[in-house]
Amino acid sequence: MARTGGTTTRTSGGNGKGAGRQLHGGRITHAVLILFTAGSLFPLVWTAVAASRNNTRLAQTPPPFWFGGNLFKNLEIAWTDANMGTALINTTVVAGAIAAGTVLFSTLAGFAFAKLRFRFKNLLLLLVIGTMMVPPQLSVVPLYMLIAELSWTDQLQSVILPTLVSAFGVFFMRQYLTGALPTELIEAARVDGASSWRVVWHVVFPAARPAMAVLGMLTFVMAWNDFFWPIIALTQN
Repeated sequence: MARTGGTTTRTSGGNGKGAGRQLHGGRITHAVLILFTAGSLFPLVWTAVAASRNNTRLAQTPPPFWFGGNLFKNLEIAWTDANMGTALINTTVVAGAIAAGTVLFSTLAGFAFAKLRFRFKNLLLLLVIGTMMVPPQLSVVPLYMLIAELSWTDQLQSVILPTLVSAFGVFFMRQYLTGALPTELIEAARVDGASSWRVVWHVVFPAARPAMAVLGMLTFVMAWNDFFWPIIALTQN
């Protein structure tokens, strides 16, 4: 055991046994992991089983727990009748556009709240955070009236544009950039004659890439799974 700079470090002695040794789980650990893995895969397997059966068989007790013979036939019917190809393309476009817009605008706003100086900055930040406590259901009626006035009902922009930026994304990027982006780095870029956009492109975006990736994934999944507002805005009258 050696003491260096006020800290104590325990070193392995002799032949260095234990140095770099990997830890291995026992049988109980493997059993628990297998159990949780099976539980996580069960909804996916059950979806495939249900897709291979008809409604009559699914309503029986006990329900089937193995695949039937109608999987590909049922998938073909669903693909044709529900127009799944167009639905997947539209969902990918909407989720991708929302994720890209949220990452871009949230990064810019987060940088402004984290590093720039302007009047009422703290008040505006509190207002942004306060909107996170408002239930989204309260904005459905005025938002639908707005898109109806713009003739955007049953069009993809009615789903994309209202969600291009989120209060959570702004707060998330602000918190990350506050600690990950040194103010001295921005000041050095300013001294070198960099404009505001050049500072954002060459300093802010490289420093914010890890948080931007996380925010993009979270936003894409949330937009992909969203059902409440799209079913209202994209339902044909």
